[in-house]
Amino acid sequence: MTLGPDISERIARARADLRMGVPVVLTSEQGSALVAAAETLSSSRLDEMRAMGPLLLAITPRRAETLKARAYSDLVARVELPEGADLRWIAGVADPAGDLMTPLKGPLVTRRGGDEQLARAAVDLTKAAHLLPAAVMVEISDGAVVARRFGLTMLEMAGLQVTLRSPLHRVVGARVPLEVSQAGRVSVFRPADGGEEHYAVEIGRPDRSKPVLARLHSACFTGDILGSLKCDCGPQLQAALAQMGKEGAGVLLYLNQEGRGIGLANKMRAYSLQDQGFDTVEANHRLGFEDDERDFRIGADILKALGFGAVRLLTNNPKKVDMMRAQGIEVAERVPLVAGHSEHNRAYLATKAKKSGHLL
Repeated sequence: MTLGPDISERIARARADLRMGVPVVLTSEQGSALVAAAETLSSSRLDEMRAMGPLLLAITPRRAETLKARAYSDLVARVELPEGADLRWIAGVADPAGDLMTPLKGPLVTRRGGDEQLARAAVDLTKAAHLLPAAVMVEISDGAVVARRFGLTMLEMAGLQVTLRSPLHRVVGARVPLEVSQAGRVSVFRPADGGEEHYAVEIGRPDRSKPVLARLHSACFTGDILGSLKCDCGPQLQAALAQMGKEGAGVLLYLNQEGRGIGLANKMRAYSLQDQGFDTVEANHRLGFEDDERDFRIGADILKALGFGAVRLLTNNPKKVDMMRAQGIEVAERVPLVAGHSEHNRAYLATKAKKSGHLL
């Protein structure tokens, strides 16, 4: 059976299916469900799912709280779809874009009790696919039969972790002369499940026997590439590289975890909510996400693969320090990184300090 996909590869396949609007089958000892992402579901597939039985819309407790709906769980809320509910109704519950125009969505009836494992996995999959964290689902009697009949990806819940961290492999490394140092080197790391690649930028020849000046930088298309003034990401990236160049050695990890791990599309949704008056944390919560969905263990994995066991970490985020230490990376020093403060992002930075614990 070595030709077949392992569990991490099947999860990756399920994520891709959901992004395309193709349903997947989830099974457990308690039963099976056909699951589709609310964001990409078509009306024809919705009709076919409705013909199989009563529909549920699985959302996060954060989104349920915004909608004044009872979650009955700390992990998932299961909203019962009224008879005749269409894609517009589903979008109104899943997407906060129109909340201020139509604040009353209900009354929403949420399911209480029973097994919620499949609903939790469905929401986790939509999150992992960088879609709105909401999934339409219908209980089915035999998941294996349905999966074979329609050629759908099937995931068994036994021992399944949707957020399973796939092993990283170094694909290639090459010299890249940089503005801050002609002795630059870029290595590409790829997850075994074919997920988004991450990059390590070495400045000079860092001594592996000593704590290296290091920065874990999450990708920010708007700040790093476009020079957005809404955040401090671009200036932080340049300041970190400049400091490494000045000291003659360092390593910058460029992690593809856009928008604190929610993806660029959801980040733009959050920006739109900020235009309506919500701060960055409130916007994430209204979308159904936590304050920060990033996984800094990826950074620890790359540092170990490069031979680094100790760092002087360029960060204002104490959670990065805690995560590095929890993963066996010694943090000899937290090096503050102050850059990019302006009138445009003053409120954003204040929220990061007050609600996310950043030391600014």
